[in-house]
Amino acid sequence: MIYFIKRHISTRRWFVMYIIIDHFIDYLKFQKNFSDRTVEAYQKDLFDGLDFFSSALALPVEQIQPSALDSKLMRSYLAHLQQRKLSRATVARRLASWRSFFKFLYNDRLIKANPMVKMSNPKREKRLPKFLYQEEAKQLVEAPDATPLGCRDRALLEFLYATGIRVSELVSLDLHDLELSRGYVRVLGKGAKERMVPLHDRAVAALDYYLRHVRPGLVKQDCPAVFVNYKGTRLSDRGVRKIIDKYCHIAGLKNNISPHAIRHSFATHLLDNGADLRSVQELLGHVSLSTTQIYTHVTKQKLKRVYKMNHPRA
Repeated sequence: MIYFIKRHISTRRWFVMYIIIDHFIDYLKFQKNFSDRTVEAYQKDLFDGLDFFSSALALPVEQIQPSALDSKLMRSYLAHLQQRKLSRATVARRLASWRSFFKFLYNDRLIKANPMVKMSNPKREKRLPKFLYQEEAKQLVEAPDATPLGCRDRALLEFLYATGIRVSELVSLDLHDLELSRGYVRVLGKGAKERMVPLHDRAVAALDYYLRHVRPGLVKQDCPAVFVNYKGTRLSDRGVRKIIDKYCHIAGLKNNISPHAIRHSFATHLLDNGADLRSVQELLGHVSLSTTQIYTHVTKQKLKRVYKMNHPRA
């Protein structure tokens, strides 16, 4: 593969960058096991950069050589992103995509130096995650009615709140991932990393009822998905979002509650009730403990609020 790319670079054939990016995308998919959504984000970030480089170098994209992308040009790209008034998170993500790409090129000896070695990401805003209070979470999961689709939705909401899994992990679950007799579910997370997540009794009961009495009447033959839509096929990310929006409205909650906000609620409520940070990290499938630590800020906010409400001189 590398010989193939080098041959195109040495002969200065057109479409060199497209060829290399294609190989980089394959590397992310098949060696790093990144999800389709993550790979799409990398691809979008790289092509955004190529558009800028094309303008800065006064060259068509297909004629840009990797050696032309030096540290000066990358600093110009950073300034360009900041001038567009993009969020710090977006700027940091685009730089991270290019940093990974240059690391790929350098490791495979397609460039002699990594132009981003000395570049640092802009500091990201410290935003507290949106979450439901415990009573709100209870109202949400108890909002569905007793109709067949209502029972499916109750099982889905109980499952999301019981496990804190990502919506992409939820919709990719198959029947063989469930171990209801033991109260566990096998979750395939980011980077194809597998983890076992426990289920509490209410979630097991709601899921068991759905699987026994509702799913058989919905599912199409040969569909292994745990959660299916009214057509009998695998429920999509968008379908889950619609379900949550529906029951937020019924329960009288905020309309901007996302599936990820339920994940945030799961982590926040565990910490509020005494769970240790390391255990929450394992349950969420976070690689780094620092990713989980944002929830400690949420609990500190709660402590401050309780203090102000109850201290006689606050």
